[in-house]
Amino acid sequence: MPTLGFVGDVMLGRGVDAELRRRPPESFWGTVRPVLRCADTVFANLECAVTEHLQEWRETTKVFHFRASPSAIEVLRAGNIGCVSLANNHSLDFEVEGMLDTLRFLDQAGIAHAGAGRNLAEARRAALVDVAGLRVGVVSATDNEPAFAATPSQPGTWYLEIGDDPDAPRSLAAAADTARNSGARFVVLSVHWGPNMVTEPPAAFRRFAGQAMDFAELLQGHSAHLFQGVETRPGRLILYDTGDFLDDYAVDPELRNDWSFVFLVDVSLSGRPERLRLFPVRLDYAQVNLALGDERDEICDRMVARSAPLGVRYQRREWGLELALDGAATS
Repeated sequence: MPTLGFVGDVMLGRGVDAELRRRPPESFWGTVRPVLRCADTVFANLECAVTEHLQEWRETTKVFHFRASPSAIEVLRAGNIGCVSLANNHSLDFEVEGMLDTLRFLDQAGIAHAGAGRNLAEARRAALVDVAGLRVGVVSATDNEPAFAATPSQPGTWYLEIGDDPDAPRSLAAAADTARNSGARFVVLSVHWGPNMVTEPPAAFRRFAGQAMDFAELLQGHSAHLFQGVETRPGRLILYDTGDFLDDYAVDPELRNDWSFVFLVDVSLSGRPERLRLFPVRLDYAQVNLALGDERDEICDRMVARSAPLGVRYQRREWGLELALDGAATS
């Protein structure tokens, strides 16, 4: 049975990029690397440009600009990351040239990507990833940074007003249908949505997620810098926000944006998610490690509390949380 790994924002610029010159690629994944390698492949949101182009985005005002050197690709490979979402608010931080470099370096490394392209048609195109006998289609979009939006003739990201806009799910469903016509049995919708530092999805996002379950088996959200709760539907799984995963960010002592999970999803070859395992992690400066002891328990407690209003109850394990997707799991 294929195992798919999901992690949130991976930001390889700034302080992480500086560490690239001093440390081997595998060191950034710390003690979590064996868990990442338990997956047949890992899906992440790449929260930076990978480029040597130095000109920052000038069209609109931005506070943060994230850029990683091309050697950062080896960090992704060391973490078993086989597909990244580029539909976010940092892919064009170093202008179109930086985004095009990112596409080129990912292609050269054989890392699939979705959500950004040389034009709107390419940005909308699903990534197709063959994982242990299962073809996975990944469709990616964002409601962040409208100035980055691709057009029919200009490069950029797939920007959508995600929420109650009826056109958004129709557009995404069309991209998912195209992926299925190319053999995908399992469709992932990866969305970079909503504001930072919120602990639960707004009602509009829950409504959107319900619509998305008509055309995708799994929704992976990111953008909040915090993990949010999990919801299930028959044969479907919603990860509202997978949080941060690797970065150099300042830590809020109450909200704890340095706490997150590796989400491992076992999927049948028919394309049905069967089991979810959550491994708690602690983000340190330019490194991520498995959380241990009381800290691991507290991270799990937060996920249990955030998922309970969504109708999800987990089994506690020594290493984290488990959810059987037939509804049989109990806390």
